[in-house]
Amino acid sequence: MPRKEYPMQQLAHFLPPGAFEKVLTHIQQYRVHLTITRERRSILGDYRHAHPGAQHRISVNGNLNPYAFLITLVHELAHLLTFDRYRHRVSAHGKEWKQVYRDLLRGFLGVGIFPADVEAALLKSIDNLPASSCADEPLMRVLRQYDPADEKSLLVEELPEGSLFVIAGGRIFQKGKKLRKRFQCKELATGKLYLFSGLYEVELAS
Repeated sequence: MPRKEYPMQQLAHFLPPGAFEKVLTHIQQYRVHLTITRERRSILGDYRHAHPGAQHRISVNGNLNPYAFLITLVHELAHLLTFDRYRHRVSAHGKEWKQVYRDLLRGFLGVGIFPADVEAALLKSIDNLPASSCADEPLMRVLRQYDPADEKSLLVEELPEGSLFVIAGGRIFQKGKKLRKRFQCKELATGKLYLFSGLYEVELAS
């Protein structure tokens, strides 16, 4: 996995104004080895707990906009704090993690760090936090508005029905009808049907 190490002060460039000192407190307290990676389509961040000979390790995708970066980092810090308190006695995204994540998030709300629309989206989900930020579709739609315009890819929900699109790995699909929350799409090579989230990022087939 391509990784790049940054001096800790450089972390501020990835965060919205006002967030760095709050984040730094936790990173220094737990001696976190923080790595900023290139884009990973399957995950936005990752946490590996400390063990003899290794520190707590957190990685976050460096292509995220500042608000998405901060939310992802807080998500991973919540895993660290949950492990510190409970070790392996609780599930990864169980009620204990949700409570820790909720408490951490509240420290960044109401202090002008997030824009009003992002904060409103976080407040709507804070009492029932999903295991992944990607699963919080209303939040992801709001966060996407803050991505650089030249880095925005197409979303499945933005394509007209019948459009052909390509996913990572080169597989080509045809967009079908929406079934409840997901779109039924046919893989051209096999004829098999798959369900895609409307927020899945794709490219138009040439």
